[in-house]
Amino acid sequence: MMCSPTLSAKQQRELARHLTNFLSTYKHISDSFIIEFFSEDLWATLPTRWQQVLCDLSPPQIADLLLDRLNVNRSYSCIWPLSLLAFRATAHALTFPRTPQGKRGHEVGMLKPEEFLENRSQSSLLGHIFRKHVKPKKQHEIWSLGTLVKQLCDLTDCNSVVDVGSGQGHLTRFLSFGLGLSVTGIEADPTLVSMASKYDGQLLWTLEKERQRKNGPQLSTSGPSPCHVAGWVNPKASWEDFVKQVGNSKCVCEDQTAPAGPSKKRQWGSMSEADQQHGHGDQPVLTAESECLGWSDNGQPASPLKNNDNACTNSFSSVKYEPRSSSLSFPKLLCKTEAGQGPYVHPLCQEISSTEVVVCPVEEGQECPDFILTGLHACGDLSATLLRHFSSCPHVRGITSVACCYMKITTSENPNPPGLIAPPLSPLPTNETSHSEFGYPMSSWVQGLPGHQLSYKAREGACHAMEDYMHRLREESGLLRMHCYRATLETVIREAKPELRRPGVQAIKKAHLLPFTEYARLGLPRVGLPPDLPLDTCRVEAMLRQEGRVVVYFSLALLLAPVVETLVLLDRMLYLQEKGIKSQLVPLFDPAFSPRNLVLVALKQPTRDKETVCTLP
Repeated sequence: MMCSPTLSAKQQRELARHLTNFLSTYKHISDSFIIEFFSEDLWATLPTRWQQVLCDLSPPQIADLLLDRLNVNRSYSCIWPLSLLAFRATAHALTFPRTPQGKRGHEVGMLKPEEFLENRSQSSLLGHIFRKHVKPKKQHEIWSLGTLVKQLCDLTDCNSVVDVGSGQGHLTRFLSFGLGLSVTGIEADPTLVSMASKYDGQLLWTLEKERQRKNGPQLSTSGPSPCHVAGWVNPKASWEDFVKQVGNSKCVCEDQTAPAGPSKKRQWGSMSEADQQHGHGDQPVLTAESECLGWSDNGQPASPLKNNDNACTNSFSSVKYEPRSSSLSFPKLLCKTEAGQGPYVHPLCQEISSTEVVVCPVEEGQECPDFILTGLHACGDLSATLLRHFSSCPHVRGITSVACCYMKITTSENPNPPGLIAPPLSPLPTNETSHSEFGYPMSSWVQGLPGHQLSYKAREGACHAMEDYMHRLREESGLLRMHCYRATLETVIREAKPELRRPGVQAIKKAHLLPFTEYARLGLPRVGLPPDLPLDTCRVEAMLRQEGRVVVYFSLALLLAPVVETLVLLDRMLYLQEKGIKSQLVPLFDPAFSPRNLVLVALKQPTRDKETVCTLP
């Protein structure tokens, strides 16, 4: 029942009610800081009977008896109180499933994704040109999300995608060069935008070298080069402002006076005329006829990919590209299927919701196209902002939203949380008078529920990786002692300087391998205290002996983390529901590889009797 696609609108509202009731009951756990375990005597806040049955659990038992929702062979050394059993069962029952489709639950966290079985650092689903500069986690994410975005584009007959928070352009690059889409990436950090453009050039350079090595025909990728835009997306701006920002911004391109590949020695002037014609002009033209993109050794395409016969246009940069054949080779390393089967279609793509489409005013200039909006781990309010633009803008036909950094979401209680990205000094002028919503709650329903408030600490806890911590517990990793070390150090700090509460202590390399005295000697100067501060040895040792209790308490708080995440994401689904848009929450990534693995997906289908017209100035 907890799989979001099976919940009716009424069931979603009831689930939100249950979530707020449950979280408000155990707010004292989700709002606690583990580093205050000793200074605030957190163990004493647990019911006495809970303390008795939990205090002697080993780390593997904590994983099996508390955290693992799929464990059906639990073995208890004593009878647990019903209140603790109910706490665990309710936390598991209210949480959206995190196991990706096609993966058995017991495999999650135990094996690497299948694509990494041959090489632990290289996905077998991606051609090598898409793996360069990309860590395994990101490889796993861009292939999974990119394939899903392509399916949404096919369903909505859209060829344009806007990737917000595009970073170094890894997803943008795959969508464009690998899947044949016209993509605009927008990123607030100009340095990352420059790197994205640089990596695009390196990809084109690699393909050109492949052509020269094989003395093959003219090459091209599946789609046009992406457009990378440096810009800050204002959460208070209207969708009209957002569309204008994307449409009016200039793409950041690499300097074409030199090749963008690994070699910086070969200058443009020293290249032959033939080289300049084969991929190093103002707009390189490459095809998928390279083994980098799936061209077989016998010179035949691996498999067909249908595209329009019309000229492909980057809709937001007004740059036209060469027309493509209606039967291009689909990169065999991009999307593998079982023999004899067609491409995998996600269940969420089997049902498209509809909503009323608003006619936007016509202005002089370029026509605004329909497009798909995507954000891979869009931080804080950015995910909420994209959902608002999606629901309001008639040109956004679909969205895939992967959220992260819930603690940076703004709320009425905390409109300026720590870590919130400050706007640029000179943001684009916007109409902000009626766009002052917070990141949570978004829906009117959740906003009206008693106890719906989520503290900064509860939202920060929702970002933790349960699967990774379960692995540490089962391995009895030495890393488990770090929470006890830091909690002990907190008591030392407060005794020396009572007004100093929860100061940030920068990470100490391999701290779990150090004795506490050495850890304290390195950590105290980082908070302004002398490294040789006298320690009460007996008291310190007494606290260190309670490492097991610290681990238990942290695990209780961790059990609530996915419950908090479920409420945040369910609130966004309810927001879309209130706008007349159906959505689904899909566990797309392997949670052991990518903890924020839930993707909010929604589609809009315009009505036939209305045309949406919008032009960019």
